[in-house]
Amino acid sequence: MSSLLVRSALFVPGNRPERFAKALASGADVVIVDFEDAVAQADKASAREHLAAFFQQQPDARVLLRINAAGTAEHEADLELCRQQPGVIAIVLPKAESAAQVHHVASSGKLVWPIIESALGVLSIGAIASCAGVQRLTFGALDLALDLGLKPGSPGAETVFDQTRFALLLHSRVNHLQPPMDSVYPAFEDDSGLAEFMRRGGDMGMAGALCIHPRQVPVVHAALAPSAEEIAWAQRVVNAAESGEAAFKVDGAMVDAPVLGRARMLLARACHG
Repeated sequence: MSSLLVRSALFVPGNRPERFAKALASGADVVIVDFEDAVAQADKASAREHLAAFFQQQPDARVLLRINAAGTAEHEADLELCRQQPGVIAIVLPKAESAAQVHHVASSGKLVWPIIESALGVLSIGAIASCAGVQRLTFGALDLALDLGLKPGSPGAETVFDQTRFALLLHSRVNHLQPPMDSVYPAFEDDSGLAEFMRRGGDMGMAGALCIHPRQVPVVHAALAPSAEEIAWAQRVVNAAESGEAAFKVDGAMVDAPVLGRARMLLARACHG
């Protein structure tokens, strides 16, 4: 997974084992089995049993696992399952608020995706991002809105979330992490709204988004894919660069190293999609 361009990370409830294989066949770049918000307290233990049984039946399956948060009754049992199962390739840590929490999860030997969901988590992004074992950052807009007293879906809330996205982006870059993932888009039947959300997030440097329904996956991928015009421009730039000149002109505009780098990035994304 370390070299995979992750645009979509699809949640599947840990207490719905009949959906595990369907999620893996959905086309999502990665699947996150969810032991936290999607599973009632009474079903937490059985969720662990379901996933262990699934790996026995499908030993080649690879998933991420959102465990229960640090300080909850199920946290350590979830971590023990992760240690035992090679099919869990990374742990998604909800409500991450300190480097100590992340270090403890990383001691399982798994990569970690911390989710920032509180004011304290936002203030700790730098410390969390610098922890060994962290692969990628993301955030939970709904929980963060609740903690900060924001109105979800409002322009004001998006202004605050944009500052969180910027912090995630900066700390990911300076700590050599994979680019951050955006929060979920709750209206899973609103394809046009999701597409606009993803295009805006992509413009801001977000790699993709957490998804709560399989129908969101192709929408996310299409929204993040370079357009035909962008691909054609990138190819012209790369072709012109074969001259070996440090700076040159394409379509009436000057091209130098950063522009060439973007052209190559667009072509790489086009090949992946």
